[in-house]
Amino acid sequence: MTVLAHEKQILEVQQTLDKLREHNKHNPLWSPKELYEMEQKLEELKRIVYSQLKPWDRVSICRHPQRPHAVDYIQSITDEFIELFGDRTFQDDRAIIAGLAMIGGKKFMLIGQEKGKDTESRIQRNFGMPHPEGYRKALRCMKLAEKFQIPVVTLLDTPGAYPGLTAEERGQGWAIAHNLMEMARLATPIIVVLIGEGCSGGALGIGVGDVIGMMEHSYYSVISPEGCASILWKDPSKNDIAASALKMHVEDLLELGIVDEMISEPIGGAHLNPKDACDNVKKFILTSYEQLKMRSSGQLLENRYQKFRKMGKFETQIEIQ
Repeated sequence: MTVLAHEKQILEVQQTLDKLREHNKHNPLWSPKELYEMEQKLEELKRIVYSQLKPWDRVSICRHPQRPHAVDYIQSITDEFIELFGDRTFQDDRAIIAGLAMIGGKKFMLIGQEKGKDTESRIQRNFGMPHPEGYRKALRCMKLAEKFQIPVVTLLDTPGAYPGLTAEERGQGWAIAHNLMEMARLATPIIVVLIGEGCSGGALGIGVGDVIGMMEHSYYSVISPEGCASILWKDPSKNDIAASALKMHVEDLLELGIVDEMISEPIGGAHLNPKDACDNVKKFILTSYEQLKMRSSGQLLENRYQKFRKMGKFETQIEIQ
């Protein structure tokens, strides 16, 4: 497993403790009490390290290679999943997975952004950067869900929409803007879950919803920390400063009213216990749906409009001559 900078000390203590346990099987030099005390010290070390994480440390957790992706959540939380393909215009975009799902015995249209796990799958998924046809596929599935009154769940995890020439030629900006408009008036419940990176319009293109949940160590921002540092300081190495300045983690976004709820992760991050992370996401989806299903379509649309209308704060100053 990839070891992050803040995890090195914990790993060293863990490896030492594992060696002592192994040696103790053949030559018991350490009493059970002493081993228990060492385990308690390890847990205390974890609590200290993970309670002092800096914004950039949390970005590295969010990008951890073993962090659960959309396909992992789909496999874990669904009882059944039937994938749908293509945008009926150009082709299928593998950076976006969409399909009909059963979660906890209830029907959903599940749409997620997928980065891939290894070199082959990352190339196939375009590193989680959707083309216009990906957003059109997502919208096609949402309209299908609206037709049959099925709630929509979207899983956000992208470094941004694909910025290449081919995507621009096929209307990248238009595809995202069209999704924003259509999702704002989609007459069925929409539950949004930020499971990893939520960068720029690439995430927002499937991110308009009635309830927005955010994993504890995910981030949601108009730009990546590296991109921000390159623009503001002309120095990508200042990504740690940018990560702090952007206020892109769940605590900041809850205060600003951008997201509605934090979804807890196992201590240290979802990559250390994917099953618990998936269980927490499943619980959030089902709980949110129970609250939303009682609302009429008119109430859903009005509440959704007011939710996004209230985002952002500004001050005015009147100068008296």
